[in-house]
Amino acid sequence: MTKIFHPLLALIASVTDSELARYVQFLKEENKILRSRVNGHVHTKPEERSRLLELGKELGRAIEELITIVSPKTFYRWIRERDGRKRKSNPKGGQRKPKELRELVIQIAQTTGFGYTRILGELRKLGIKKISRQTIRNILKEEGIAPGPDRTSDSWTKFVERHRETLWACDFFSVKAVTPRGFRDLYVLVWLCVSSREVIVSTSTEHPNSAWVTEQAERFLSETKGREQSPVIVMHDRDTKFTKEFAEALQSQGVRTNALPKASPNLNGRCERFIETIKLECLQKFIVFGKRHLDYLVSEFVDYYNHHRSHMERDHLPPVREEPDEVESISLDEIGVNSFVGGLVKAYQRKAG
Repeated sequence: MTKIFHPLLALIASVTDSELARYVQFLKEENKILRSRVNGHVHTKPEERSRLLELGKELGRAIEELITIVSPKTFYRWIRERDGRKRKSNPKGGQRKPKELRELVIQIAQTTGFGYTRILGELRKLGIKKISRQTIRNILKEEGIAPGPDRTSDSWTKFVERHRETLWACDFFSVKAVTPRGFRDLYVLVWLCVSSREVIVSTSTEHPNSAWVTEQAERFLSETKGREQSPVIVMHDRDTKFTKEFAEALQSQGVRTNALPKASPNLNGRCERFIETIKLECLQKFIVFGKRHLDYLVSEFVDYYNHHRSHMERDHLPPVREEPDEVESISLDEIGVNSFVGGLVKAYQRKAG
């Protein structure tokens, strides 16, 4: 048999006022505990809001003591919106500016990134005098457009996007190798194009001194010379292995170096990500026996990475590739499998026609 009354309603009907107050206090405390487990704001659905309004409106001012999901002010606003009553948008009685002028203010702000004062100056140059800085501020605030300093200040993301076609990052990583003299740390220098994600990797060395680092800079310049998008900026951390001679070798060919702030590995995250990839997918699966073995492994994996390994930022295609012709289906006989790094990684490709 279907229950006509909720057990809680039956309980309320049978208690005294003092008991009811204790029950309400208990439910409020329980609700407070539950709310503390929820991160951020609780967003209500239309049907949920409708139920709250239906029950809460009858409580009058008592709702201010009971409601916790939103503030009483918000609850009263919900009632006004449901009843079709809105506050006056301009309580001071001022005249709203014409729509065309408002659109012009918004366009200037979004196009130039100017602050309130400079937008006012642009309007004055156009002969528009009947508008104040405060009005410009109000218009942009209503549209949710941030003040000038927040829009014009440069960010690292904007810097990277602006230079990505000609921006390269470089970083070192080390590998412990077995040699006739015992375990030794071998150092490798990675160069990565921020736009294409192509990588150029040096041969390894036990001694990454100034002469070796400068030699790698010259090799990098030689390999990227004559490209349509030649390197313009190389960013790196403040590792002492990046010497003055290293910077001078790059600058002599018109490539500017950009040393990153201290303790900011995330700013070179793309390069760090490649280093993590080559270690996880390749180097950690081998016992490295000396320099020649490491150079072979790195060279093989870099060839695979640049020409065969798909990359999400490159529309799931390799960094260095040609756009393949789209097909609806393909026969297994038309597909070949290439192996790299001694068969550790494989890549599928169409067989030559």
